[in-house]
Amino acid sequence: MKIAALDSSGLVASVAIMEDENLIAEYTIQYKKTHSQTLLPMLDEITKMVELDLSTIDAIAVAAGPGSFTGLRIGSATAKGLGFALQKPLIGVPTIEGLAYNMYGTDELVCPIMDARRGQVYTGIFEFSEDAMKVGTENMPISYHLQTIVPQCAITMEELIVKLNELQRKVIFVGDGIPVFAETMKTELKIPYHLAPAHRNRQSAASIAALAQIYYEQGKIQSAEEHEPEYLRLSQAERERIEKEK
Repeated sequence: MKIAALDSSGLVASVAIMEDENLIAEYTIQYKKTHSQTLLPMLDEITKMVELDLSTIDAIAVAAGPGSFTGLRIGSATAKGLGFALQKPLIGVPTIEGLAYNMYGTDELVCPIMDARRGQVYTGIFEFSEDAMKVGTENMPISYHLQTIVPQCAITMEELIVKLNELQRKVIFVGDGIPVFAETMKTELKIPYHLAPAHRNRQSAASIAALAQIYYEQGKIQSAEEHEPEYLRLSQAERERIEKEK
């Protein structure tokens, strides 16, 4: 199975090609330019580098939100355009689950935090559980399932810290919200925690592709026409319009 994956939900623009268990190519950048300038050229570059005919892929995966409203629209529009042009299904992968998957196999809780502005974070709480079919099987590699403890949501950092303190387990944080809320975490968290390393602390299209393979097998696919980003809350422009209408 061959998947092209896109993630422009945050500060990073990332594109990947995955075939079965092999990551064929990944191109990730976080440097000044907008996603509208980078995403398609990045996809074009890696398809040329690996001599890939996009018509041979099985599906297009995209980080479906939450995240930057502009970034999600760009990623969604790009994925939908490819889906229509290539007549391929889309797989919308929740952004927060994609970030959590960066920490595949850890025995700690995983808590992605993206800065949602206005004192809020896009977040969720996850853990990896061993595949019961593989545990104890001789000479078989252990595989893990991503399990949701708190589904992705938009809440204040204070609310998140209360939830984490109640769970009383060690946690690893990942995401662009870390530097924004570092001081709050330091003073308010009552549990052991640490931060994902630099090569794992931002969005990765490879993680989106890996999760997309699982979702594809579960039948979680959409047509290009059906796909829409999941924003979780209204944009600033929509909030201002509602306020004016009151």
